Amino acid sequence: MEENGPQLPEEDNLHEHYSFTVDKGQAPLRIDKYLMNFIENATRSKIQAAAKYGGIQVNDEPVKSNYKVKPLDNIRVLFAHKPFEDLLVGEDMPLDIIYEDDDLLVVNKAAGIVVHPGHGNYSGTLINGLIYRFDNLPNNSSERPGLVHRIDKDTSGLLVVAKTEQAMSHLSLQFAKKTSEREYVALVWGNVEEDEGTIEGNIGRHPKNRLQNIVYLDDEAEKGKPAVTHYKVLERLGYVTLVSCKLETGRTHQIRVHMKHIGHTLFNDARYGGDAILKGTTFTKYKQFVDNCFKVLPRQALHAKTLGFKHPTTGEFMRFETPVPDDMVQCIEKWRGYSKYQEL
Repeated sequence: MEENGPQLPEEDNLHEHYSFTVDKGQAPLRIDKYLMNFIENATRSKIQAAAKYGGIQVNDEPVKSNYKVKPLDNIRVLFAHKPFEDLLVGEDMPLDIIYEDDDLLVVNKAAGIVVHPGHGNYSGTLINGLIYRFDNLPNNSSERPGLVHRIDKDTSGLLVVAKTEQAMSHLSLQFAKKTSEREYVALVWGNVEEDEGTIEGNIGRHPKNRLQNIVYLDDEAEKGKPAVTHYKVLERLGYVTLVSCKLETGRTHQIRVHMKHIGHTLFNDARYGGDAILKGTTFTKYKQFVDNCFKVLPRQALHAKTLGFKHPTTGEFMRFETPVPDDMVQCIEKWRGYSKYQEL
């Protein structure tokens, strides 16, 4: 008896997970290879399987996995299952809520927790914890309950969450109009020469690695969105510098991208190359010291320390601060000791 192959889903049962337009300067490249750079946690076999049942579409036509992408192609990626981020389930998890009233709450997010579900992170996110504890949180424009803004998975610190529709619109407008206050503490590679400064440069997707963002200037500025970061040196520690960064805008990875743009990548920021020794000596002991710092702080050295905004009901300006977490403190202390040793 002949065995039937696996049942392929019909096109009507496919659900869109990604869509984007290929950049103008893209060289011809097999679409399965191309998508590997653009979809986090994707495997080539999964992409090829999707192509077999018509789930990889270019300009609304299904293509095979050996199709060569061209500039300005419109690509859609469809799978047989709905995006997991659409299937929100409440989860009982600890939340460090430092303030709460009828309109909003302020959460101190630990490093390692994803803010909202997305590809590769479908549970254990901050939103899963919020909807378990709070009923009827208002959706933002991206259908994400309660979220006014977000911070990266491996960034620690403060977030404000809206509990009512009125609070959501009021707080979102403050972030859009740049009247909210957001200050971060970061440890960056190198000696930041100026005591303070402002970084301006439009931020957009990296043309070859969609998981990164870069600064676009001058003729290419239209590829990104305006971004402004004000920085101030807090402490010089030899081969690294502790800085305060105040956000005027809130682009994805803004501090990480802007600091790298001026030559000061965040310490241990793996996505942007900060998990390599970017400054310092070639001595083996130094390498061991840096490796120990990486072990103490196994993430980018970035903490959302201060958050300020007008209360949506009372109009009172509220400011919250949270201390730099232990992993960053230990890493900073190590560098403090090392820099003093170097001065002897």
